[in-house]
Amino acid sequence: MSSPSSVAESPVTDRRELVEYMAGGARPAADWRIGTEHEKFGFRLDDLRPPTFDGERGIEALLTGMQRYGWAPVQESVDGVPARTIALLRDGASVTLEPAGQLELSGAQLETIHQTCCEVECHLQEVRGVADEIGLGFLGMGFQPKWRRDEMPWMPKGRYRIMRDYMPKVGSLGLDMMTRTCTVQVNLDFGSEADMVKKFRVSLALQPVATALFADSPFTEGKPNGYLSYRSHIWTDTDPDRTGMLDFVFEDGFGFERYVDYLLDVPMYFSYREGKYIDLSGKSFRDFMDGRLDALPGAKPTLRDWSDHMTTAFPEVRLKKYLEMRGADGGPWNRLCALPAFWVGLLYDDAALDAAWDLVKDFTMAERNALRDGVPKHALKLAAPASLGAGATVRDLARRALEISAAGLQRRARHNRNGADERIFLAPLMDFVDAGQTPAERKLELFHGEWNGSVDPVFREFAY
Repeated sequence: MSSPSSVAESPVTDRRELVEYMAGGARPAADWRIGTEHEKFGFRLDDLRPPTFDGERGIEALLTGMQRYGWAPVQESVDGVPARTIALLRDGASVTLEPAGQLELSGAQLETIHQTCCEVECHLQEVRGVADEIGLGFLGMGFQPKWRRDEMPWMPKGRYRIMRDYMPKVGSLGLDMMTRTCTVQVNLDFGSEADMVKKFRVSLALQPVATALFADSPFTEGKPNGYLSYRSHIWTDTDPDRTGMLDFVFEDGFGFERYVDYLLDVPMYFSYREGKYIDLSGKSFRDFMDGRLDALPGAKPTLRDWSDHMTTAFPEVRLKKYLEMRGADGGPWNRLCALPAFWVGLLYDDAALDAAWDLVKDFTMAERNALRDGVPKHALKLAAPASLGAGATVRDLARRALEISAAGLQRRARHNRNGADERIFLAPLMDFVDAGQTPAERKLELFHGEWNGSVDPVFREFAY
């Protein structure tokens, strides 16, 4: 989840300014970049418990140790407590904390997947360099496989306190989303409003494919939970006002204005003012624009308030000044590189984007939602929309999408020093499709086999 926005505090006086702010993200194709984010669970090597924020083996100690690599600390004070280090910044990238201390890298804006993969590898080496010294390890999965919600720590961040109080009012799994999930996502650019619309529609329709391919959260509190991506299922009972498939994106006339109207109807969480989070949970941004909020009488929002508010909607694909692909479970190093490769191949090549749209354009609203609702449990084995033919499954849809992505990456022709293009990063996804088996199903086989009904080996065998 995001830290406070760095957008200038320009006052907002008209809805049109919000539309223009979002539309201002459009870039020429030559300037399109790739921003990858991933989260991971920390655990203590001796007892596998998640580290607290404080202490010699705590998350703040890790952040302090990482400053040896040139990271600059970001500090925050909550409720008058002296400021604590809650994030790091370096060269356009950041390391931040999710509510229970899940460590997130928000990468810099890079030109190729090769650069992205080098960035991820460097980050994991730096984390390991400090974590080894203090007896910590890190694991990439979609859901915490062992510990209960009440055994997870909470980080001292003001926005999380507000969300923690609000989540139980609107869904039963919001606190699990905050404390026990990890994801990998990629942020991609658009060239115009029309380009944004096409990319938004394609990525929403195919987001369940990413969920299926990356499904890696089959355990809850040490036992199989009946899902392959329990992380994805959790979003179905987190907060209906700010999650889902956004059916209106496929309606005629969709564009920046319609998305702004959607965001204006998403209830607020907070406003960050003078170094403090003001609790505005459940309040209306429209009322805020009219100066009608009791907690901030007469005050009107700034563009920074709007930028922060944009981060509090959690649909399967999120539009800010770029598009965020949000459907995948966290995973190991090679899948952190595979996700941006999959989406760049589909969305950053015109022929691939056209082919991807042809693949999904006949999906009905009911079929898109059936995909989204079904893949958390069935993943690649779920029935596909009728337009793919009788008996087709998500596995077939994934194979078609991967073929289109691979062709797009080949035409992009971004090569590493050995002459390989970005298609090399799709290999683990191709493997899942060829085998018809997700990462979650592979772990379940181990659980019922050589792990003898224990999830503890996952912390050893799948740690970074």
